[in-house]
Amino acid sequence: MSTEEERDGVRLTNLDQPLFDGAGATKRDLVDYLDAVADRLVPRLAGRPLSVIRVLRGQKPFMQKNLPRYTPPWVRRVTVWAETSQREVSYALCDDRRTLLWFANQRAVEYHPPLALAADPGHPTHLVMDIDPPDGGPFSAAVGAAHLVRRALAGCGLDGAVKTSGSKGLHVFVPLDGRTAADDAAAATRALAARAERLDPGLATTAFIREDRAGKVFLDSTRAGGATVAAAYSPRIRPGTPVSFPVPWDALDAADPRAFTVRTAAGLLAGRDPWAELMPAARPLPADLVEEGHTIPIARVQAMHEGKRRARARRDQG
Repeated sequence: MSTEEERDGVRLTNLDQPLFDGAGATKRDLVDYLDAVADRLVPRLAGRPLSVIRVLRGQKPFMQKNLPRYTPPWVRRVTVWAETSQREVSYALCDDRRTLLWFANQRAVEYHPPLALAADPGHPTHLVMDIDPPDGGPFSAAVGAAHLVRRALAGCGLDGAVKTSGSKGLHVFVPLDGRTAADDAAAATRALAARAERLDPGLATTAFIREDRAGKVFLDSTRAGGATVAAAYSPRIRPGTPVSFPVPWDALDAADPRAFTVRTAAGLLAGRDPWAELMPAARPLPADLVEEGHTIPIARVQAMHEGKRRARARRDQG
């Protein structure tokens, strides 16, 4: 089999190369998978400033936001001001199969869009709860925590869809009506995490500082604002090259995240788009959920201040 070919006008090279150590897959496997799911993945990426994680031979994986100078002119892009680096960043808009294939040839394995469209950055299309089990903890613990999140959603008249993260956890996505401001969506996510934690504080925690979690599942409410999250169907740079894959709620208890990889996931779709099928209709966020969230400190900011306080205490003791 040739190590080079062309698809949709994109020259694909070195297809026989291993993707990365432990991938259990070649660059061709990545290209073939992304091509097979392009009509499901591209709608998750289209219109959103895209960050990707690439892995080049002999190098550590790295996140790419700013498009390189050699990017073809037909790749659509949008310029976004980055507050942290105080500069303009030229992001890709992966709006079609051709652009996705170009990224695949660049050895872009992971695809991380933000929660808002480039055309309307102040109004996210979803809120997301990132469910992260403790190191060495079973996937079943993440599943239990996801059910807590769903119960908390149901308690305020909302629903969401769940997918494996492609790593060790789960992502619960809740569609929004397009009228929710980013700060209100972030507040609602904090309140949702707090309500889920209260349902079973022995299983789940909202503690951002790892040493405070006491072996519990972390309900991460910080995927808000300009944060990105691995898209449904995105591969991940993990042993075996797993894929972030949608799972019906009634099948979640029996799900094995290791079953969804770049070599198996396309075949499991059977021509369907389960992420679109499982996503409920968008509903307005309840006012009391938003109000409660605005009373909860932002986890990253609170953790930063607490870390400084603990550092001062250690210095004083020393």
